[in-house]
Amino acid sequence: MNFYSNGKLLLTGEYLVLDGAKSLAVPTKFGQDLIVEKILEQEIIWGSFTSEGECWFEAIFDLKKLRLMSATFNSDKEGNADIIAETLLDILKEAKRMNPDFLETENGFVVKTELTFPRDWGLGSSSTLINSIASWAKVDAFQLLWNSFKGSGYDIACAQNSTPIFYQIENKKPIIEKVEFNPSFKENLFFVHLNQKQDSKEGIAKFRESGEIFQKEIERISAISDEFLTVKSIIDFNKLIVEHEQIISSIIKLKPVKEKLFPDYFGEIKSLGAWGGDFVLVTGNSTTPTYFKNKGFETILSYSEMIL
Repeated sequence: MNFYSNGKLLLTGEYLVLDGAKSLAVPTKFGQDLIVEKILEQEIIWGSFTSEGECWFEAIFDLKKLRLMSATFNSDKEGNADIIAETLLDILKEAKRMNPDFLETENGFVVKTELTFPRDWGLGSSSTLINSIASWAKVDAFQLLWNSFKGSGYDIACAQNSTPIFYQIENKKPIIEKVEFNPSFKENLFFVHLNQKQDSKEGIAKFRESGEIFQKEIERISAISDEFLTVKSIIDFNKLIVEHEQIISSIIKLKPVKEKLFPDYFGEIKSLGAWGGDFVLVTGNSTTPTYFKNKGFETILSYSEMIL
């Protein structure tokens, strides 16, 4: 069995998507494969592979008792392999709780996951895994995510869709609308990786600390999401980015990324997802890659290289 899930980027609505803002999300050309093969032994032998084909994590689980037998990283830099193995085990147990027939077999499995993007890119190594495990277990991927982790679920929606989407949570249920986001100025859009892995769990926790309800902001961010689809010029698109950054900045009390890192840049820069790391959306022109490379940021993808 082979399951594939798309990676994701959230173009609008970071943080506020958790409280019902309409957000624009896009699946990426990068994702993760989950390959499952039957074996005679009553074990799950798990191997996680990088986009370079290197196995970075291995674990063996007792299938009948669903318990961890061993876990190893194939690098000394990784830390404690048991932590990842236990998280993985929790997901499998939750999938089995949701569907008791899952893993009820006489045989065991060799499971191989393989990313098609570098692990530090933040395009959804967890969400693609959860979505594919849900497909394997025949359970609802959103419910599996919410029972195992926290998060809005937009990443699961991207994993399952091959077009841009509006994503919104209403009454604790995901509302997904396929949309066309194909701006005439897409050759002026770039994605730059900031080389800093951002923990979205931590970002969500900080956002939740305030306990405030941001109804006005939610309504305006939802409107900006709509305007992202209809805006005709890069000038107006830049204005939307600036306004969006200011709104989120005022809520989470962090400086916008342009102000913090690139105040001399001629175009606009928008954080995507949890602020502080991973990719940013950048507007510019043919000189944009040179600007960021001169600042030490080597990973720059055009819109057409990144978005499905």
